[in-house]
Amino acid sequence: MGETRVDLQHLLEDLRDAYPGALEETILTEVVANSLDSGATCLCLKADPASSTLTIVDDGSGMRRRDLVRYHDLAASTKARGHGIGFAGVGIKLGLLVCEDVVTETKRGKEHVASLWHLAGRHKAPWKWIPPPGLVHDRGTAVQLKLHNALSPLLDEGYLEGTLRRQYQPLFQPEFGEVLAVHYPKGFRFEINGRVLDCQHVVGAEVSKLAVCLQRKRKPVAIGYLARSESSFLEDHRGMAISTFGKVIKRGWDWLGITPAAPDRIAGMIEAPALAAALTLNKGDFVRVGSRGALYLGYRKAIQEVVSRQLTHWGDSRETDDKTSRRAVRPMERDLEAVLVELAEEFPLLASLVEQRAGGQKRLPIGRSGSAENGQELLATSIMGGAEVSEEVGIAPTIPQEPDALPQSDEGS
Repeated sequence: MGETRVDLQHLLEDLRDAYPGALEETILTEVVANSLDSGATCLCLKADPASSTLTIVDDGSGMRRRDLVRYHDLAASTKARGHGIGFAGVGIKLGLLVCEDVVTETKRGKEHVASLWHLAGRHKAPWKWIPPPGLVHDRGTAVQLKLHNALSPLLDEGYLEGTLRRQYQPLFQPEFGEVLAVHYPKGFRFEINGRVLDCQHVVGAEVSKLAVCLQRKRKPVAIGYLARSESSFLEDHRGMAISTFGKVIKRGWDWLGITPAAPDRIAGMIEAPALAAALTLNKGDFVRVGSRGALYLGYRKAIQEVVSRQLTHWGDSRETDDKTSRRAVRPMERDLEAVLVELAEEFPLLASLVEQRAGGQKRLPIGRSGSAENGQELLATSIMGGAEVSEEVGIAPTIPQEPDALPQSDEGS
């Protein structure tokens, strides 16, 4: 079984390239995502470098025999959009690229079956039934990856923990316990080589809770926090992250369209369960077109408003920083204006930049509001021959044709 004319290896490589992270990270996060979708409350990982095996066991609902048969079809999926964060058993399918073989054992009710699967060539991915090795006890699913590379990061306990904490950060933070309890009522815990990974509170000099509401609704549709530190956060934790069902989808400032004055000292997280319906097929981004795109953009705008208000309150918004910079350069602008006004009396070409006011006052109109959206600033306004002429940066002044309209110097020349 598993032989076809289709280039299965190329198909798997294309699937691998559709994900933003490293292959090992994708394998791990997808296996965890499918365990969460199955209703598991615990995920146990055992890395054994001596035998080059990684064993992952959950206590979820398990699969029936017919489901395990479909599980070996590279093009099949039993997943429905918006009902979970895993997709089509991708983690195990991609595991074929780095493994000698993959053992899958599952138990649901009285059905307890297991299979052995491997990639035998570009066009062959045979699998067969094997006696259950006893990795699963009451119920759930277990996978055992026999890796080609004895130095694979999937055999490194530190790599496993770091990936889980980064990709499923809300599951490790008590601040999200209430909102995630709706989806994981019995909670969820990770174990690596028998060690339970502990939960950690948000760390920062200042931490502000965020509640995101859509339109005029009072009930929050997403919750989170924004933390500010006196020193820089680790690079993996900087920026604003967005998650759904506990899985981090995006991180940074680019996706939100907001950048604080000190972006390396600000970090945050927003958990929005409803955005699972707007996830792309690889669960690594959000759809931006159609009704699902409208859902994501609506949430994004609401999050922007909440985050902007908090940054402004802290004085860390770009707008606040720009105003501060503007105040700092005003004395220099006044000095420059005074010098140019004095020089205009001796140099006729500068006279056109000076505004003549009633009472003989002269002023150089610097910093007036112009067409800021077009990136141009109004530089000068001159009154010549009764007509007002506006000049913009980068545009040469038009010389009037009438002699009477020519600017006159104080010497009468």
